[in-house]
Amino acid sequence: MVKHALATLSLLLIPVLPVLAADDPTQELRSRVDRAVQVLADPALKGPSAAAERRARVRKIADEVFDYGEMSKRAVGVHWQQMSPADRERFSRLFSDLLDRAYFEKIDSYNGEKVQYLNAKVEGDQATVPTRVVTDKGTEIPVDYRMVRQADRWVVYDVTIEGVSLVSNYRSQFDRIIRTGSVAELMKRMEAQAAGQASPK
Repeated sequence: MVKHALATLSLLLIPVLPVLAADDPTQELRSRVDRAVQVLADPALKGPSAAAERRARVRKIADEVFDYGEMSKRAVGVHWQQMSPADRERFSRLFSDLLDRAYFEKIDSYNGEKVQYLNAKVEGDQATVPTRVVTDKGTEIPVDYRMVRQADRWVVYDVTIEGVSLVSNYRSQFDRIIRTGSVAELMKRMEAQAAGQASPK
Protein backbone atom coordinates (compact mmCIF):
# COMPACT_ATOMS: atom_id res chain seq x y z
CA MET A 1 0.00 0.00 0.00
CA VAL A 2 2.94 2.38 0.64
CA LYS A 3 4.08 2.05 -2.96
CA HIS A 4 0.53 2.54 -4.21
CA ALA A 5 0.25 5.66 -2.08
CA LEU A 6 3.48 7.00 -3.54
CA ALA A 7 2.03 6.42 -6.99
CA THR A 8 -0.97 8.53 -6.14
CA LEU A 9 1.27 11.19 -4.65
CA SER A 10 3.21 11.38 -7.88
CA LEU A 11 -0.03 11.71 -9.82
CA LEU A 12 -1.58 14.43 -7.70
CA LEU A 13 1.49 16.28 -6.48
CA ILE A 14 3.75 16.77 -9.48
CA PRO A 15 5.90 19.91 -9.28
CA VAL A 16 5.43 22.71 -11.78
CA LEU A 17 6.54 21.69 -15.28
CA PRO A 18 7.10 23.65 -18.48
CA VAL A 19 3.96 24.18 -20.53
CA LEU A 20 3.41 21.17 -22.79
CA ALA A 21 1.39 20.66 -25.93
CA ALA A 22 -2.30 20.19 -25.30
CA ASP A 23 -2.21 16.68 -26.78
CA ASP A 24 0.65 15.55 -24.54
CA PRO A 25 -0.66 13.06 -21.92
CA THR A 26 1.65 14.55 -19.31
CA GLN A 27 -0.26 17.81 -19.60
CA GLU A 28 -3.45 16.02 -18.57
CA LEU A 29 -1.72 15.04 -15.33
CA ARG A 30 -0.31 18.48 -14.69
CA SER A 31 -3.61 20.29 -15.21
CA ARG A 32 -5.10 18.33 -12.29
CA VAL A 33 -1.96 18.54 -10.19
CA ASP A 34 -1.96 22.31 -9.99
CA ARG A 35 -5.50 22.24 -8.63
CA ALA A 36 -4.77 19.44 -6.16
CA VAL A 37 -1.76 21.29 -4.78
CA GLN A 38 -3.92 24.38 -4.29
CA VAL A 39 -6.42 22.31 -2.30
CA LEU A 40 -3.77 20.79 -0.04
CA ALA A 41 -2.02 24.13 0.46
CA ASP A 42 -5.19 26.14 1.13
CA PRO A 43 -4.99 27.47 4.74
CA ALA A 44 -8.78 27.38 4.95
CA LEU A 45 -8.71 23.61 4.37
CA LYS A 46 -6.00 22.73 6.89
CA GLY A 47 -6.57 20.61 9.99
CA PRO A 48 -8.72 17.62 10.93
CA SER A 49 -11.96 19.60 10.85
CA ALA A 50 -11.52 20.22 7.10
CA ALA A 51 -10.40 16.69 6.22
CA ALA A 52 -13.73 15.72 4.65
CA GLU A 53 -13.74 18.80 2.45
CA ARG A 54 -10.11 18.24 1.37
CA ARG A 55 -10.88 14.63 0.57
CA ALA A 56 -13.95 15.52 -1.48
CA ARG A 57 -12.06 18.11 -3.51
CA VAL A 58 -9.05 15.87 -4.16
CA ARG A 59 -11.37 12.98 -5.08
CA LYS A 60 -13.15 15.19 -7.60
CA ILE A 61 -9.84 15.99 -9.26
CA ALA A 62 -8.81 12.32 -9.30
CA ASP A 63 -12.16 11.43 -10.88
CA GLU A 64 -11.25 13.62 -13.83
CA VAL A 65 -8.01 11.82 -14.70
CA PHE A 66 -8.61 8.22 -13.52
CA ASP A 67 -10.87 6.08 -15.70
CA TYR A 68 -12.33 4.00 -12.87
CA GLY A 69 -14.65 2.16 -15.24
CA GLU A 70 -11.75 0.88 -17.34
CA MET A 71 -9.66 0.15 -14.24
CA SER A 72 -12.56 -1.82 -12.75
CA LYS A 73 -13.02 -3.83 -15.94
CA ARG A 74 -9.33 -4.72 -16.05
CA ALA A 75 -9.19 -5.47 -12.31
CA VAL A 76 -12.02 -8.02 -12.58
CA GLY A 77 -10.61 -9.49 -15.80
CA VAL A 78 -12.52 -12.35 -17.42
CA HIS A 79 -15.26 -12.14 -14.80
CA TRP A 80 -16.40 -8.76 -16.16
CA GLN A 81 -18.29 -10.45 -18.99
CA GLN A 82 -20.34 -12.43 -16.49
CA MET A 83 -21.49 -9.34 -14.60
CA SER A 84 -24.75 -7.54 -15.23
CA PRO A 85 -24.69 -3.82 -16.06
CA ALA A 86 -25.94 -3.11 -12.54
CA ASP A 87 -23.17 -5.22 -10.97
CA ARG A 88 -20.56 -3.55 -13.15
CA GLU A 89 -21.72 -0.13 -12.00
CA ARG A 90 -21.81 -1.26 -8.39
CA PHE A 91 -18.33 -2.79 -8.59
CA SER A 92 -16.85 0.29 -10.27
CA ARG A 93 -18.21 2.46 -7.47
CA LEU A 94 -16.85 0.12 -4.79
CA PHE A 95 -13.45 -0.13 -6.48
CA SER A 96 -13.07 3.62 -6.87
CA ASP A 97 -14.06 4.10 -3.23
CA LEU A 98 -11.52 1.46 -2.19
CA LEU A 99 -8.75 3.34 -3.97
CA ASP A 100 -9.94 6.61 -2.49
CA ARG A 101 -9.82 5.27 1.06
CA ALA A 102 -6.47 3.56 0.54
CA TYR A 103 -4.70 6.65 -0.73
CA PHE A 104 -6.25 9.71 0.86
CA GLU A 105 -4.34 9.45 4.13
CA LYS A 106 -1.01 9.35 2.29
CA ILE A 107 -1.99 12.14 -0.09
CA ASP A 108 -3.14 14.25 2.85
CA SER A 109 0.24 13.81 4.57
CA TYR A 110 2.22 14.96 1.55
CA ASN A 111 5.60 16.21 2.70
CA GLY A 112 7.41 17.53 -0.36
CA GLU A 113 8.18 14.31 -2.24
CA LYS A 114 9.68 15.10 -5.63
CA VAL A 115 8.73 13.62 -8.97
CA GLN A 116 11.00 13.39 -11.99
CA TYR A 117 9.59 12.87 -15.48
CA LEU A 118 11.09 10.89 -18.32
CA ASN A 119 9.89 11.16 -21.90
CA ALA A 120 6.31 10.02 -22.43
CA LYS A 121 5.90 7.14 -24.87
CA VAL A 122 2.91 7.67 -27.15
CA GLU A 123 1.64 5.09 -29.64
CA GLY A 124 -1.60 6.15 -31.25
CA ASP A 125 -4.28 6.40 -28.56
CA GLN A 126 -2.10 4.68 -25.94
CA ALA A 127 0.59 6.31 -23.83
CA THR A 128 2.93 5.58 -20.96
CA VAL A 129 4.18 8.43 -18.78
CA PRO A 130 7.25 7.22 -16.83
CA THR A 131 8.19 9.00 -13.61
CA ARG A 132 10.54 8.63 -10.68
CA VAL A 133 9.27 9.41 -7.17
CA VAL A 134 12.12 10.68 -5.00
CA THR A 135 11.53 10.15 -1.27
CA ASP A 136 12.93 12.31 1.52
CA LYS A 137 15.71 9.70 1.90
CA GLY A 138 16.73 10.05 -1.71
CA THR A 139 15.29 6.71 -2.81
CA GLU A 140 13.95 6.68 -6.35
CA ILE A 141 10.82 4.65 -7.07
CA PRO A 142 9.86 4.12 -10.74
CA VAL A 143 6.17 4.79 -11.34
CA ASP A 144 4.68 4.56 -14.82
CA TYR A 145 1.19 5.74 -15.77
CA ARG A 146 -0.60 3.94 -18.58
CA MET A 147 -3.06 6.22 -20.30
CA VAL A 148 -5.55 6.13 -23.15
CA ARG A 149 -6.95 8.96 -25.21
CA GLN A 150 -10.69 9.41 -24.90
CA ALA A 151 -12.03 11.99 -27.32
CA ASP A 152 -9.93 15.10 -26.65
CA ARG A 153 -8.25 14.08 -23.39
CA TRP A 154 -6.01 11.45 -21.79
CA VAL A 155 -7.04 9.34 -18.79
CA VAL A 156 -5.18 6.88 -16.57
CA TYR A 157 -6.23 3.21 -16.63
CA ASP A 158 -3.29 1.62 -14.81
CA VAL A 159 -0.25 2.49 -12.69
CA THR A 160 2.91 0.37 -12.62
CA ILE A 161 5.14 0.68 -9.56
CA GLU A 162 8.61 -0.86 -9.73
CA GLY A 163 7.38 -3.05 -12.57
CA VAL A 164 4.23 -4.23 -10.75
CA SER A 165 0.87 -3.24 -12.22
CA LEU A 166 -1.66 -1.87 -9.73
CA VAL A 167 -4.54 -3.30 -11.75
CA SER A 168 -2.87 -6.71 -12.10
CA ASN A 169 -2.18 -6.79 -8.37
CA TYR A 170 -5.84 -6.18 -7.55
CA ARG A 171 -6.92 -8.60 -10.28
CA SER A 172 -5.01 -11.43 -8.58
CA GLN A 173 -6.72 -10.70 -5.26
CA PHE A 174 -10.16 -10.34 -6.79
CA ASP A 175 -9.82 -13.45 -8.96
CA ARG A 176 -8.96 -15.57 -5.93
CA ILE A 177 -12.07 -14.40 -4.10
CA ILE A 178 -14.35 -14.82 -7.12
CA ARG A 179 -13.10 -18.31 -7.97
CA THR A 180 -13.54 -19.55 -4.41
CA GLY A 181 -16.80 -17.68 -3.94
CA SER A 182 -18.48 -15.32 -6.40
CA VAL A 183 -18.58 -11.74 -7.68
CA ALA A 184 -21.33 -11.12 -5.13
CA GLU A 185 -19.01 -12.35 -2.36
CA LEU A 186 -16.26 -10.01 -3.54
CA MET A 187 -18.55 -6.99 -3.50
CA LYS A 188 -19.90 -8.00 -0.12
CA ARG A 189 -16.35 -8.01 1.27
CA MET A 190 -15.62 -4.65 -0.36
CA GLU A 191 -18.73 -3.17 1.22
CA ALA A 192 -17.71 -4.64 4.57
CA GLN A 193 -14.29 -3.03 4.23
CA ALA A 194 -15.93 0.28 3.43
CA ALA A 195 -17.86 -0.06 6.69
CA GLY A 196 -14.62 -0.81 8.54
CA GLN A 197 -15.53 -4.43 9.19
CA ALA A 198 -13.11 -6.43 7.08
CA SER A 199 -10.56 -6.51 4.27
CA PRO A 200 -11.30 -7.88 0.74
CA LYS A 201 -8.25 -10.17 0.87
